[in-house]
Amino acid sequence: MSLDTIREWLAYVIFSYDQRPITVMQLLQVPLYLLLAWFIITRLGKWIKKALVARHVSADAVHLFSRVYLVVALALVIVTSLELLNIPLTAFAFVSGAIAIGVGFGAQNIINNFISGWILMWERPIRIGDFLEVGTARGMVESINTRSTLIRRNDGVHLLVPNSQLLENTVTNWTLIDNNVRTSVRVGVAYGSDVVLVASLLRQVMDEREDIVLKHRSNVYFDDFGDNALIFEIVFWLLAHSETDIRRLRSELRFRLCELLQQHHISIAFPQRDLHLDGALLLKREAKGEARRAAQREESQEGKP
Repeated sequence: MSLDTIREWLAYVIFSYDQRPITVMQLLQVPLYLLLAWFIITRLGKWIKKALVARHVSADAVHLFSRVYLVVALALVIVTSLELLNIPLTAFAFVSGAIAIGVGFGAQNIINNFISGWILMWERPIRIGDFLEVGTARGMVESINTRSTLIRRNDGVHLLVPNSQLLENTVTNWTLIDNNVRTSVRVGVAYGSDVVLVASLLRQVMDEREDIVLKHRSNVYFDDFGDNALIFEIVFWLLAHSETDIRRLRSELRFRLCELLQQHHISIAFPQRDLHLDGALLLKREAKGEARRAAQREESQEGKP
């Protein structure tokens, strides 16, 4: 087969649109162009993502850049492909209008979640790595996708929450501004304990911890005179990334409190009740019972022949 024959075959017009011919060469160029463009887009995207991670850019910013980069690159590829085929964008005006009508009637939730996902990634009220409280569930955000957000609970279970719910409902973001969280630990000591010494030991426990945020004031409160104990409470701030960190620190503080209180012979109170018996009432009851028994004995003797 000669070179001229190949050229004639490649220049063969398959069909025409709006007086614009579409040749075999153009149809062959499009898939090759798409493969080459996809290879370059993916490689370039991975390289830029690694560069951003190396510069310690936040994970949510890297995620947003990846999404925007992919959408823009695909739009350019589609437009360029149509230009190779000499097909104007106006040719899809009718089709896009029909699709828009169909979407408006049958895919409202999908479009709502899609737009909500872009709002979440752009405004960043919720970021990757944030600790959220959605309804009764608590967990860390692992990824924000176009339709739903992936949240991993403390027990390892993954939740797929539609993006629209995160915008329309109340969501508690524990780490929106920073990772500082305020929490408290309560302890009850027995009545008669040295309250000044107890307060000093509570302050000592907090001073020993390096993970308690010092720029926020930590306080020791003599909270209440309880039914069975003198109630103390320590309130402090800590740097936490999840609820597990808070529970771990509370547990370690309680272990240390028990140790210090035992060393100073201070008893941790437990529920108890004191019963006071009135002796005079008991004597009256015994006297009435003895009189009743004596009367019964007399009646039984009179009844005998």
